[in-house]
Amino acid sequence: MEYTPFPSWPDVAPKLIAVAAGRESADTIIQGGVWVNVHSRELLPDHSVAIAAGRIAFVGPDASHCMGPNTQIIDARGRYILPGLCDAHMHIESGMLTPAEFARAVIPHGTTSMFTDPHEIANVLGLEGVRMMHDEAMMQPVNIFTQMPSCAPSAPGLETTGYEITPEDVTEAMSWPGVIGLGEMMNFPGVIHGDPKMLAEIAATQRAGKTVGGHYASPDLGSDFAAYVAGGPADDHEGTCEADAIARVRQGMRSMMRLGSAWYDVESQITAVTEKGLDPRNFILCTDDCHSGTLVNEGHMNRVVRHAIACGCDPLIALQMATINTATHFGLEREIGSVTPGRRADIILSSDLTELPIEIVIARGNVVAENGVIAVDCPHFDWPEKARNTVHLGHDLSSADFEIKAPNGANRVQANVIGVVENQAPTKALKAELPIIGGLVEGEDDVCQIALVERHRATGGVTNAFVSGFGYQGKMAMASTVAHDSHHMIVVGTDREQMALAANRLAEVGGGITLFRDGQELALVELPIAGLMSDSPAAEVAAKADKMVQAMQDCGCNLNNAYMQHSLLALVVIPELRISDLGLVDVRTFEKIDLLEPLA
Repeated sequence: MEYTPFPSWPDVAPKLIAVAAGRESADTIIQGGVWVNVHSRELLPDHSVAIAAGRIAFVGPDASHCMGPNTQIIDARGRYILPGLCDAHMHIESGMLTPAEFARAVIPHGTTSMFTDPHEIANVLGLEGVRMMHDEAMMQPVNIFTQMPSCAPSAPGLETTGYEITPEDVTEAMSWPGVIGLGEMMNFPGVIHGDPKMLAEIAATQRAGKTVGGHYASPDLGSDFAAYVAGGPADDHEGTCEADAIARVRQGMRSMMRLGSAWYDVESQITAVTEKGLDPRNFILCTDDCHSGTLVNEGHMNRVVRHAIACGCDPLIALQMATINTATHFGLEREIGSVTPGRRADIILSSDLTELPIEIVIARGNVVAENGVIAVDCPHFDWPEKARNTVHLGHDLSSADFEIKAPNGANRVQANVIGVVENQAPTKALKAELPIIGGLVEGEDDVCQIALVERHRATGGVTNAFVSGFGYQGKMAMASTVAHDSHHMIVVGTDREQMALAANRLAEVGGGITLFRDGQELALVELPIAGLMSDSPAAEVAAKADKMVQAMQDCGCNLNNAYMQHSLLALVVIPELRISDLGLVDVRTFEKIDLLEPLA
């Protein structure tokens, strides 16, 4: 893959100096707007911005001295001139789109920089898959920085992935041009207990002078948290309450507050700034993550900023949290995150700082979107067959693969049940007394079956358990090859025949999401690349995703963004209870537990 690196500030400094001094003409001048200065937190009316060589050369009340006969003029009167928005933590694969199509979807919403951790594809295709994501990212007209995945598997010994990431892989990736640091260190018990592999990955990143991403999914803010911080992670996005945010910034971390498709953690944490008065420069906004339906219908980082403002945050502070704070954290304050000389000309024009309509988007000095319509091409990587052939079940599944045998002589049994929590990543570890019919344990009321189907090595393995909270009714099943983070296949259903139909269908199409009811397929989202992504336009994928949401509702599920909850049920690094190919995992203790227990 060939791409032309974006010229550095030193490369073009002579040109920027000449334009700022009036000796040469700017390529573009944005004229007469309100300069949103995120360094000083000021609104400065009647300012203009001169752009040359894709970077900002001059900002001031009058840029007429930078103007030449071929200078493009953009009238910003009545509008605010603000930096392009940055998403500090995200996984492109969770949008069900390739980097090119993800960029195409978010550019009109004003996102010009993304910090992406492709650990989803790392679990399926290893370092080679990460390189594919990196290479397509580098081809885009906006900034997509890659964080090298740290944890594949996310919890060694508790799951089996398609590939493993090693310290040697991390060391190699640190030399790639688009790699900005280490992706979220999810194996926080490993860091706390001094696991040599985890510490070697962190050391390789620190020695390269790059940022270590954090993931501390525990409510314990005592010695374990202190040990994790001492290990080197520089940020964390797993906080869910004000105390979490405060603890992180007090220890020198950045608190990343997320509003994704299913995670609503901004409102509960931003009070650390709005009510407790902590320094806002240590707080960052991110998505982690948005699926295609959210991107098309609601927005991306503009949605997060609007939400933060609605939660009582000053608009200028909210903008800092989505621009300069992010840039500073990753060591890029002199490159992105503000409308100031030398920086990349990543700029938004908007007529309202509260509602934040995105009217013009400029990236690297080029108009890339206007009034919600993209104006540039987002080039595609040529994904090889290996990346399109990743679902291997070993054999066609039948209802028998999803049977849960009862103990001999029992009429009822107590089961450990995964409890879904709406709008949050954590689950609850529940117990339910379930009936036995024909020697098999059956779900009852809101408790239905969940299965983790191995899909990387064609072992034919199926792990069965129970889940509560979806509200499904009738004979149905939903299956997905998006199953964070191991990305086997998750099947949830009320009927074993439907579960087999759904699983086999995904093997047939090469991955995705499907829902069956009474033997009929109600919806299908094909994700042929690694079983995680589509290279179709976001609007097409979103339309299929919307149909999937409707099908889930038709089957009785009214949870907000229930698909995202479904896809995380195998994430064995977030409490309390999860499923893996090795069994049921209690994430509070990081131990496998029995599905069934004798009644007391």
